[in-house]
Amino acid sequence: MDSELVTFIARERNELERFLLEHQFAVDELLTKVNILRREFMHLRHYNPIEHVTSRVKTPASMLQKALRKGVPADLDSIRAQLTDIAGIRITCSFIADTYLVLETLTAQSDVRVLEIKDYIARPKPNGYKSLHAIVEIPVFLSTGPKHMKVELQIRTVAMDFWATLEHKIFYKYDGDVPPRIIDDLAEAAQVAGELDRRMEELHEEVHGADDPVQAAVE
Repeated sequence: MDSELVTFIARERNELERFLLEHQFAVDELLTKVNILRREFMHLRHYNPIEHVTSRVKTPASMLQKALRKGVPADLDSIRAQLTDIAGIRITCSFIADTYLVLETLTAQSDVRVLEIKDYIARPKPNGYKSLHAIVEIPVFLSTGPKHMKVELQIRTVAMDFWATLEHKIFYKYDGDVPPRIIDDLAEAAQVAGELDRRMEELHEEVHGADDPVQAAVE
């Protein structure tokens, strides 16, 4: 991998910095939309459905590793065309209803083109993973003109994010070869996290009732 990475960077060095910068611009554009949404909700509804926001652009090593794993040629044109998660934003919400509200609000904007949506909340992965995933395309306005860039958007609850973070650390520690007992325990923990999400949302609705800004926004 090290030699392949050196070859990749040497061959693409003239364009690699611009390539990564364009994806960072796309992240910045989408983050601006998210921040506007947070401020609007606080101003108009006195409620913020978004708890945390993180973002990243893959490193050259991470891009190349995924390209090789997926059989994508190790050149920037192919990587740009076939990898959809070079730029990514993760939004953590309090409640399940918030995740759908945020996704709907962001993807309804006229300059956001939805390429794909995967609802792992309604249909969790076999290991118990839950999240909303969307691949969107947004324009980035450069000196040479607009460029449409892909960004992967992940939206999940705090409980879902806690589980996913722990699961990732465990798989990293075992280098992917996780003992079956721990896999079973992780699946059980995912069910517990799901039940916690449902219970907390019920309590929220019970306390706030018809005045609940989450329900008002959805309706």
